[in-house]
Amino acid sequence: MYLPLLRGKQFELLALRELSQLLSENQSKISPIIEPVRDAFPNLLRLIEVFKEKGINFNLVFNPIVGQLIGKHNEILDALASQLEDYSNYQVSFYINESNSTKDALRIAKKIKSRFSGFTFIHKFALDDLSILNELDDLNNTIYNVVDFSHTSRRYHRNFQSGTLVSLEDQFTILQKNMDYLQNEDELFTEEHLHFGNEGFVGFSDYLTIGEGYSETGFLPYAVVIHLTYSDEQNRIRIHHFVSDSNDDTSDIAGKFAEAIEKMHNWLSNHRVQETIALNEFRALYRDEHFPGLGYLKKLSIMHHIELILSLL
Repeated sequence: MYLPLLRGKQFELLALRELSQLLSENQSKISPIIEPVRDAFPNLLRLIEVFKEKGINFNLVFNPIVGQLIGKHNEILDALASQLEDYSNYQVSFYINESNSTKDALRIAKKIKSRFSGFTFIHKFALDDLSILNELDDLNNTIYNVVDFSHTSRRYHRNFQSGTLVSLEDQFTILQKNMDYLQNEDELFTEEHLHFGNEGFVGFSDYLTIGEGYSETGFLPYAVVIHLTYSDEQNRIRIHHFVSDSNDDTSDIAGKFAEAIEKMHNWLSNHRVQETIALNEFRALYRDEHFPGLGYLKKLSIMHHIELILSLL
């Protein structure tokens, strides 16, 4: 099972909406985790409506740790309660970390009147006292314990039933400047999809081709880079970074994109890559010499990564 962790920004939500049919056809392989981060909810409400129509399972975080909704549990509940009241195929999800009280999870859960599949806990901190989680289990069952190995010990996951365990690791290499990817254009991304079952986990999670870091607003880059994951001969997932060359200033972003996507086009001519909805869109952008905006590129990269993993599971 793949549980990609996405922040609820516009293009992340659009990526899931545009893949909704694929997600519906692969229900046994994927259950996205969505962390609301914006205090405007229209895009999230539309996504939930699509998920309801297609019966897609997902995990909805009620105590976000980044963005505009930190500590605003009631606002999230008020905005989403009516949309969820007649749907049960989702998990109520909570971060477990140092900065919030896990007792908040119990309080929020009791407020939710709708029926739901169970709980997902995202452990970004090793709890010494697990009794609060037992209290929540009295309300409903824990479906997933997503354990972030960069914030907990390797032994911490042994506290939980193996049938709930999901590993979370940030596989994406964040560099200070986009042009720095020129020094390492191709690298191993993950082998987790090959080994999670043998290591006692029912699933794995990542931050896709974005990484754990969060920024509220974008910025004009000196370099445009397209991140594309692909599988090698051993079915490991690698990532190639296609970087523009005219990177001295922030002018002509469309021209920088043209340089990056030409590199992608040439590289694809010599490499076998999983055909996906997003890859077809990338090819159309190259053919039409059209720059759709940086957010759109992020959306396509996310879509391609999800479809690639589903093809390998």
